[in-house]
Amino acid sequence: MNFTGKGVSRGVAMGRIHYIGQAMDIVENEPIENVEHEIARFNIARAEAAKQIGEIAVRTSNKLGKEKSLLFEVHQMMLEDLDYRESVESIIASELCCAEHAVSETAKEFSQVFSEMDDPYMQARAADVLDVSRRVVEILQGKQHQQSFFAQPVILAGQDFAPSETALLDPKTTLALLTVGGSANSHTAIFARTMGIPAVIGLGSALGESWDGHFCVIDGETGEVILDPTPEEIEVIEKKRAAQIESIQRLEAFRGKPAQTKSGRRVELFANVGNVRDAALAMQNDAEGIGLFRSEFLYLESRDYPTEDEQLQAYKAVAETMQGRMVVIRTLDIGADKQVKYFNLPVEENPAMGLRALRICLTRPEVFKTQLRAIYRASAFGRVAIMLPMVASLWEIQKAKELAAEVRAALDEEGTAYDKAVPIGIMIETPAAAVISDILAQEADFFSIGTNDLTQYTLAVDRQNQALESFVQKDHPAILRLIETAVSSAHKAGIWCGICGELGAEQSLTAKFLEIGVDELSVTPPAILPLKKHICELD
Repeated sequence: MNFTGKGVSRGVAMGRIHYIGQAMDIVENEPIENVEHEIARFNIARAEAAKQIGEIAVRTSNKLGKEKSLLFEVHQMMLEDLDYRESVESIIASELCCAEHAVSETAKEFSQVFSEMDDPYMQARAADVLDVSRRVVEILQGKQHQQSFFAQPVILAGQDFAPSETALLDPKTTLALLTVGGSANSHTAIFARTMGIPAVIGLGSALGESWDGHFCVIDGETGEVILDPTPEEIEVIEKKRAAQIESIQRLEAFRGKPAQTKSGRRVELFANVGNVRDAALAMQNDAEGIGLFRSEFLYLESRDYPTEDEQLQAYKAVAETMQGRMVVIRTLDIGADKQVKYFNLPVEENPAMGLRALRICLTRPEVFKTQLRAIYRASAFGRVAIMLPMVASLWEIQKAKELAAEVRAALDEEGTAYDKAVPIGIMIETPAAAVISDILAQEADFFSIGTNDLTQYTLAVDRQNQALESFVQKDHPAILRLIETAVSSAHKAGIWCGICGELGAEQSLTAKFLEIGVDELSVTPPAILPLKKHICELD
């Protein structure tokens, strides 16, 4: 029987399936009489959970490196999160229920909020809050947190796997991972890629306990899963495994080399990241810099506006991680499919065309200036650039630069250190910006083309509507003409132009982008080495 999910960690594997139940059991409500006592129980369990997670962080650091252990520092921060704690304590007090039930209910609420977001990075945070909460519940129940180890190598299958479970898996006994749901940006997927464990997610309801004990083969690149394969199918997958191992070895030969065609055409390969941990992944995958740092994750993960110092710590950490390489920080891109409750944005019939991104920054200058201050302060610790999203008119850049000048003046008056030459560029993601790119290039220090929204707005196709996928033509002449227009305008003005949308990793278009004159391609970290190999083999 053949099934298809989403391959998130390359490689092929075959073996027996071991199915593991859901990550967190339902906790029934047990009435209590002493609220203070129950809240004290919760706080004791919370402290013990933080201790255990700290121990996992040490083991993960020793096994996978310091950058991979940073996730568990975030888990410890979740336990200290005021909104999380207040939610648990409020449920205990209002419902007179046991701490276990209050933690379970809070976990479900927070997880649902994350999972319903359209941003893949934020969807992946649902697993984090469940992982942390499950540990607290087990401590409250007097259970010992179990880590699965196996005498014989198996293919692990389940609803999903907690980050703390995935980080401690042994590649010698874990042949592959299969999940019902999941996200390509989840830590399960990231850890699997780091350890070289093939993984397929999103198999849906087809995957269940009935698969336990069955022999199967999986392809972590195509997402194909074959249950009870025939000898002929096994032979095919064996040949493919040998070919993939050889392909991976060939990729390593390009590490540290410039992305340059045989005819000498050079292009820079940067990475798109959403957090500090992804920056470390970018370094591991040979990125020459960060072409898109999605700063909105700081706002999406917070229950209130992140402070200047909170943002500074994140931007500083990324700048330091990149060790002198350029870090392009996109200012907050809230709105449309990335809604944040505390922004209290109006309900819009068409949010993709509504109050979002730079439009919010210009209508709420204090929020914008707080972020700009943090970015400028972080520039003292590495090479940083500012990128403005959703630009459509010249006055928007000019107004944003006025606010940036006010921030720099205030920092100068305070005597705060920062790089006075931080570039301010824009994203070309509206047809208007592409058409008047020659005018915008007079105010911008660089362009980066966001092909996702540019495609959506140009073809009038909702990028969130799966029913319209067949109407999205990646190499549509209108898209390519707008890209060429933007690149030409940039070069005439003496500035560089890159691509940070998904088309940047589309190898069928790489030669066209180089012909147009694109200076930089920013892609997901795992796509960097395959793309570099492709470029180096172009003539």
